[in-house]
Amino acid sequence: MRAFSLLPDSFAEYDDLKALLDEGARSFDIESVADVEVAGRTFEVYVASIGSSDPQAPAVGFFGGIHGLERIGSRLVLEYMRSLLSRLTWDELLLQQLDSIRIYIVPIVNPGGMWAATRANPNGVDLMRNAPQDAEERVPLLAGGQRVGSWLPWYRGRRGAPMEGEAEALLGVVAQELATRPLSFALDCHSGYGWSDSIWFPYAKTRRAMPHLPEMYALKTMFERAHPHHGYTFEPQSHQYLLHGDLWDWAYDRTPSPNIFLPMTLELGSWLWIKKNPRQIFSRQGMFNPVKAHRTARVLRRHANLLDFLTRAAYASERWLPHGSRRDQLLASATDLWYRRKEK
Repeated sequence: MRAFSLLPDSFAEYDDLKALLDEGARSFDIESVADVEVAGRTFEVYVASIGSSDPQAPAVGFFGGIHGLERIGSRLVLEYMRSLLSRLTWDELLLQQLDSIRIYIVPIVNPGGMWAATRANPNGVDLMRNAPQDAEERVPLLAGGQRVGSWLPWYRGRRGAPMEGEAEALLGVVAQELATRPLSFALDCHSGYGWSDSIWFPYAKTRRAMPHLPEMYALKTMFERAHPHHGYTFEPQSHQYLLHGDLWDWAYDRTPSPNIFLPMTLELGSWLWIKKNPRQIFSRQGMFNPVKAHRTARVLRRHANLLDFLTRAAYASERWLPHGSRRDQLLASATDLWYRRKEK
């Protein structure tokens, strides 16, 4: 067991979440889906939801903090939650949206890891390598997921062991609240990879295309037309690397047909922050988060459009979801963009 005795009883993101839950108690439905015990302390994994009570209404889930070191992802989701609460008092268009869609918010999936400033959860397991499926091809050494032991990074957990409680909680929210609907999205906010911001989608386990490639391509195209200077690289995760145990692959593959569940991972390019402030490379937090206040504020502003876009796309899904020959055309365009060009 790691030595946690010198760590505080709480942490800023968790305190912020608790304050927002108190403030929004009359507006949000709030549920604790997991308890995380660590060094005599208990943290809860909270889900806040709002919107239509129709179980067939489109839904969007926003997730953060799966990796405890990547605090900026949680801050982005918390900032969206704060904005949502403030807009409820005056934004008639938002209220109209919420009559037709439902939003689920899980800002801190891995509170024990965030409290302890570790990527993994308190058991040393990397939650995004914790699902039981294996990749179909060779994965990067260690980074693709390993079972040697928790003393090395990217530990998947013991073969055959139950999934970690935090992973089970996330997948439970998806299975019960998102994948049961005709259409749902998930955006999982991370940091720590590359010089640019990316939006990844399944698969991470294989280089094969996901069955809902036309829908993902339609969503990408709409976002680019609405925000032509967005700066994201939008692609399957397999274009970067394969990995074992990806939770979103697991959830996507278990979505019952004909429901459409489109999970996406927002990867904030933390190397850009290090380039602008090289000294932060000597801090574990600085490797994955902007440390200067003005850069943090800039990141939170920059990505707000993406979260808002997903709720609008869910609301207007009947106007853009492809069918018939249109879907065939989009499949051809998506295949050419993401797979045929990759082969050349």
